[in-house]
Amino acid sequence: MVKSKLDSIYRRMLITRFFERGWGKPDNLQRLFQFRKIISQRSTCYPLVPKDYPVEIIKEEKHPDGLLLEGKFLTPLELHLPGIVPKAAQDAHFQVILPNKWIGKTKPMCIHLAGTGDHFFWRRRNLIAKPLLREANIGAIILENPFYGSRKPDNQVRSNLHNVSDIFVMGGCLVLECLVLLHWCERNGFGPLGITGLSMGGHMASLAATNWPKPLVLVPCLSWSTAATVFTTGVMSQSINWDMLETQYYSDGKYRERLSKMVTVIDDAFTAGQTFIKNFNQSLIELKKDIKFTQMMQSEKLSGIEGNLKLNSDETNSLTKLMELILPKPSSEEKIDITKINWWEREALQFMRGMMDECTHLKNFSVPKETSLIIAVCAKDDAYVPRDGCTSLEEIWPGAEIRYLDAGHVSAYVLHQKLFRSCIIEAFERAKKIHMDNEQQSLDQTTYHQLLYKYVNSYSSL
Repeated sequence: MVKSKLDSIYRRMLITRFFERGWGKPDNLQRLFQFRKIISQRSTCYPLVPKDYPVEIIKEEKHPDGLLLEGKFLTPLELHLPGIVPKAAQDAHFQVILPNKWIGKTKPMCIHLAGTGDHFFWRRRNLIAKPLLREANIGAIILENPFYGSRKPDNQVRSNLHNVSDIFVMGGCLVLECLVLLHWCERNGFGPLGITGLSMGGHMASLAATNWPKPLVLVPCLSWSTAATVFTTGVMSQSINWDMLETQYYSDGKYRERLSKMVTVIDDAFTAGQTFIKNFNQSLIELKKDIKFTQMMQSEKLSGIEGNLKLNSDETNSLTKLMELILPKPSSEEKIDITKINWWEREALQFMRGMMDECTHLKNFSVPKETSLIIAVCAKDDAYVPRDGCTSLEEIWPGAEIRYLDAGHVSAYVLHQKLFRSCIIEAFERAKKIHMDNEQQSLDQTTYHQLLYKYVNSYSSL
């Protein structure tokens, strides 16, 4: 994949630096890794948010082009993992944009999640939500990201997340908060429902959509199957304080001895297998050569003339050639790991890959209920979200439609907003045609008061 030079230049122009304080507290990371196993499965995540979860509407304004609401609620992650969400981020804030009059029998609503650096509401409201309202009568819920806008901790500068763990706190919040908003939509008679987002927002939308037990429109734009490559081989990796991460990983044994064993890199074995299949015939030839060479070596040893054996150069290198066919070739632009000299630097990079795959790889999450309602839009030359060596969305979500733009990440964002909107409209048109089953879901549910009682008890025990 040829990567966009514009993406690289644009990234170098920004002064944002990530993870200046390191990985995050080991105990918090352990709690997050354990909780990931719960929220990644629909059967265990969906019951975490009661259908009657309270949402407060704090503002209502009427405008010529529609109705604007503002609301808030306590993020459910604080109830399930007390103390892990910063105080400033605990209240989820959102805006709702509704038409003055609905057209037809349906009331389509789409949740819009923020990309990196998208603070407050104005960008999504003006670039996507309002045009969708005019063009297709689709309402919008614009959810503010944890660590952004009014949810940004006072000591955080711009979008500069202090710790790697902040990314996982952000993701856990958004997954559960989307369930709150989807329940709120159903209580208010809206539907069909959907989720979308650009860049990081697209990936967060993908994660959130996996836990809704009904057909749901999903349009992730400029994202892929995992965030691992974003932070290890994409241009964003140049904005990470690797010195801090490497030093902390080496100096604190908890990261290496305990936490590294809790994460798994997903795509190494997959990529090796795919490459082997692609080169199967040649791999088989090299494998036969290697077997023949091994047998010859054993025969020579038994004959006692091992020292006189003159190795044929082709035979000697047969195993090397085989491994070259099987193992993925590193990209020439993957600057981070080819500059590592010390073993612990390479191990820290691998730990980052493992953490990101563990908590963000879509193979670790349930498949959305109705994949025919998924339209993913990707940039072919995306240097922010490299796809090389990653499992494709087509393989993870059979039936989903993936569309590719001849553009990089930045140029796609700037030039193709209309295309993103048209994909959202098309997916909602599909959703309107799907027969909605009105039977009550049989999944076990708790009430909000039961969840609150559990929270009070767990918090008092800390």
